[in-house]
Amino acid sequence: MLYVDTSALLPFYRKESASETVEVLFLSHEQHLLISELVRVEFASALSRWVRMGELTEPQAYRAESAFHEDVSESRYRLARPNAKMFERAMHWLLTRRTSLNTLDALHLACAEASEAVLLTQDEALLDAANFFGIAARSVHQ
Repeated sequence: MLYVDTSALLPFYRKESASETVEVLFLSHEQHLLISELVRVEFASALSRWVRMGELTEPQAYRAESAFHEDVSESRYRLARPNAKMFERAMHWLLTRRTSLNTLDALHLACAEASEAVLLTQDEALLDAANFFGIAARSVHQ
């Protein structure tokens, strides 16, 4: 199973350099893709930021938002809900001070680990941290 972080999910809903690769990967994956509640919040944040920065129009953001919500409601994704154990695990990794993990990436990593899923990301720092902590991960570009 693949746990898809926000950086790997966004190109499926907005044209980016990785969009073709992500689309092929998502459509060819036989099992459900796993996302977390964090992805839903970060997706909303990205749309808001892109509209504010003029990278998307309001109608474009609405179409992406609608498509994502439809995919979630139609169970295209399994939804992982971060729990206290995942927060503890994320905090432990952050307190090692050995990687450049930020809070949300540490939680994504904990969700992937707890779900026994391979983390899919475009974020090189997150990929490096996953490798450092021995969590199965791959880049969208692999």
